[in-house]
Amino acid sequence: MTIEALFQDYTAYNCWANAAVVAWLRSKPEDALTVPVASSFPTLRDTLLHIWGAEKIWLERLRQQHPEPFLPTVFSGTVAEVFDGLLAVSAALAEYVAQQPAAFFEQTCVFRLFSGKEDARPRYQMLLHCIQHSTYHRGQLVTMGRALAFTDPPQTDYIYYARLMAHC
Repeated sequence: MTIEALFQDYTAYNCWANAAVVAWLRSKPEDALTVPVASSFPTLRDTLLHIWGAEKIWLERLRQQHPEPFLPTVFSGTVAEVFDGLLAVSAALAEYVAQQPAAFFEQTCVFRLFSGKEDARPRYQMLLHCIQHSTYHRGQLVTMGRALAFTDPPQTDYIYYARLMAHC
């Protein structure tokens, strides 16, 4: 497998996993998504917003765009808008990665941290971090959902995705 194929697959997986979690949470009462639950972020909505914001900022950095303010610090929209925004940015990340040649992933990308400090990373590290970060927080969403008595979380493990894709 080539590096570009690997990252195309990994970002497609991320889209699929985010869509599965969003579909699951859309089936729940909207007010439950704003009930405080002990975790890294106070609510399911806030956790989803964090995932959306992080994927957005990493995509902006990969594109060498001047990043907008971090979404969780400025966004005050609805849960439905969070769902839609997360799905849109995940799709945009996958589409962007699908257009890149192999050399792109090895190239060093220079960007600014939120602190204002300059950082530089190979793009493959940025992508690995971005997707693993989202996976980590999707796990928290499941745990938070269980604390709210949601007993039907989706299966979002990568190998489950790979098995599904093998049968398509």
